[in-house]
Amino acid sequence: MRSDQEVNRAIERYSDTVRRLCMIRLKNYADTEDIFQTVFLKYVLSSVSFENEEHEKAWFIRVTINACKDLLKSFFRSHAVSLDEIAEQASECPPDYRDVLEAVMSLPQKYRDVVYLHYYEDYTAAEIGHILGKNVNTVYTLLTRSKQMLREKLGGDGYE
Repeated sequence: MRSDQEVNRAIERYSDTVRRLCMIRLKNYADTEDIFQTVFLKYVLSSVSFENEEHEKAWFIRVTINACKDLLKSFFRSHAVSLDEIAEQASECPPDYRDVLEAVMSLPQKYRDVVYLHYYEDYTAAEIGHILGKNVNTVYTLLTRSKQMLREKLGGDGYE
């Protein structure tokens, strides 16, 4: 079990990343908070020793993605309708950001993951491949296809 100091440091360092990944995958604040708690509980109980900060960050990303996948596959999730889907929430983003965010959110999951890791977390294709367990060339292909899809959705080359 990890010390309070280690846990607090990890929460300060990785909380934004974990929450953003969850929101991109789950599109639901309540589920995001549940997964957030699950990920950091796994961290507290984990005895994994990390080689460096990048290894630790990759661990958090991988555990978060897996926890989101598990939630999305659950019986309850597949047979329930979220309140977020029923009631439309007012977005806090400026209109330009909202357009881009909606376009990214409308991408299939495999494209959303690489777009998020590349453009929001600044990972290279090689690092993304390692995190997601994909070939580097596959990551480049997914990035290229996602850019093309976003270009079509957003109406041109103005969003690069």
